[in-house]
Amino acid sequence: MPGARVVFFGNDPWSVPTLERLTSDDVADVILVVTNPPRPAGRGSPLTPTPVAGSARRLGLPVVEAATTRDPDFIERLRALAPDIGVVVAYGELLSGELLRTPRLGCVNLHFSLLPRWRGASPVQHAVLTGDAVTGVSVMRMDEGLDTGPVLARRAEPIRDDDDAGSLGGRLATIGAGMVVDVVRQMAAGEVAEMPQDPDATVGPPTYAPKLGRDDRVIDWRRPADAIVRRVRAFAPEPGATTTWRDKSLKVLRAEATGTADGDPGTIVAADRAGVVVVAGEGAVRLVEVAAAGRRRMRAAEWARGARGVVGERLGG
Repeated sequence: MPGARVVFFGNDPWSVPTLERLTSDDVADVILVVTNPPRPAGRGSPLTPTPVAGSARRLGLPVVEAATTRDPDFIERLRALAPDIGVVVAYGELLSGELLRTPRLGCVNLHFSLLPRWRGASPVQHAVLTGDAVTGVSVMRMDEGLDTGPVLARRAEPIRDDDDAGSLGGRLATIGAGMVVDVVRQMAAGEVAEMPQDPDATVGPPTYAPKLGRDDRVIDWRRPADAIVRRVRAFAPEPGATTTWRDKSLKVLRAEATGTADGDPGTIVAADRAGVVVVAGEGAVRLVEVAAAGRRRMRAAEWARGARGVVGERLGG
């Protein structure tokens, strides 16, 4: 029996595991992959396809690189394909009601949080930044609200002490891929169960995770060491939390809280093989990996040796 006819929407590396699982499982027939157009990236800024476009082409799937899904011609093309289900993972655009109604059985979204906690664009980063002990993944039937539709499947996942947004998001993407396959199978069989996003003792009330910008990445050395380390983890491995050193940008890509230190916040008080120790508002932070402006990622100890004389200098202006 042929699988459900699926249109897949995604852009991010975290979208790829679900696309690959859907393609490898007979529960789904992926009839179209929708992703953003190529954008400038990397050294020299060549136009680069999204990770989803690259994966879809390797899998031999038809791809549409669309700047928006709100073009009437796009809706008509989609309607002509007669899809059963739309699957959305890290796509970054609110789908119109007309599009959501086009697949026969509706659209589902893989969201990287335990809804209704952390609705919005940056749930993984906000969970790390806030210091949540547990997050998870939810498969949600989409409506026209911002991550407000009923939940079809949900699974919790602990946030490890050494997780950054990259490692946590990658793990959630892998977990969620299997969950989406199960939900598609249930939807095709008419056996899916819906759970409204009512607050409960486990998940709590709705919270929101708006898109984070350049200013959110800046380290405030007056903050407690634990809060600074969480900010570093929330923006690692890309784009990186930032500070300034000798009037130039310095990315901090890995750090840890370490004891106490005397001095004004932001002052470098030690540099050794273990890293570079910086005074925080409460406690101290050891920089473990950094990237100076225009330079590769490196151990903070290596950066300090090359920079020379960093002890006594102050980060962050």
